[in-house]
Amino acid sequence: MRILAVDTTTPWGSVALVDGDSTIGEIRLRPPAGHSQWLVSGIEALLRHLSLAPSDIEAFAVTTGPGSFTGLRVGLSTVQGLALAANRPCLGVSTLDALALGIAGHAPVLVPLMDAFRDEVFTCRYDAGARPLGPARATALGAALDGLAGRVAFAGDAVERYRAEIVAACPDALFPNLEPFLAAVVGRMAAPRLARGEGMAPDALRPLYLRDADIRKAAP
Repeated sequence: MRILAVDTTTPWGSVALVDGDSTIGEIRLRPPAGHSQWLVSGIEALLRHLSLAPSDIEAFAVTTGPGSFTGLRVGLSTVQGLALAANRPCLGVSTLDALALGIAGHAPVLVPLMDAFRDEVFTCRYDAGARPLGPARATALGAALDGLAGRVAFAGDAVERYRAEIVAACPDALFPNLEPFLAAVVGRMAAPRLARGEGMAPDALRPLYLRDADIRKAAP
């Protein structure tokens, strides 16, 4: 099944075409002006270079958050529009789930940490097989690290920012090398579920917001 996967929830945006466990093609960008400037043209370029038409896409996958409020809306709305026009099923994937899968097997406990700003992180704890051990949340770093001991693997864009604090709280912390571009991982995660018929209509996709958007009035 040819699946077009999109991730725009972090500064590292990507689009990938996957077929089962294989990544057929991928575009990766860290644009300075946000993902809305490149996403549609990037998808068009990927399909053109693979000599595929939009009708050749059999399903869509997209990260639903948490992450940048604007970024995840760009990815979701783009996938919804494409899937609606093509009459294809969609599947949403948690960004934290994708990060955890990328470091699965490295430690008994996996902890993705995404920078949520406001001195907070988006996080969730997983077992070695990347199965959630609790709910995802937005919280202070101290709360995210509370109670962790022994070998714990960390990944995500907040890791470098808080590496010293992580090591102080978890001396045996592991930091596996993980590519920040997630679209191909998201596509491979979605593939078996879509093959089982678990896809949904485009308008059923929902973003995963762990807190309200930080929208402030401009100064007079």
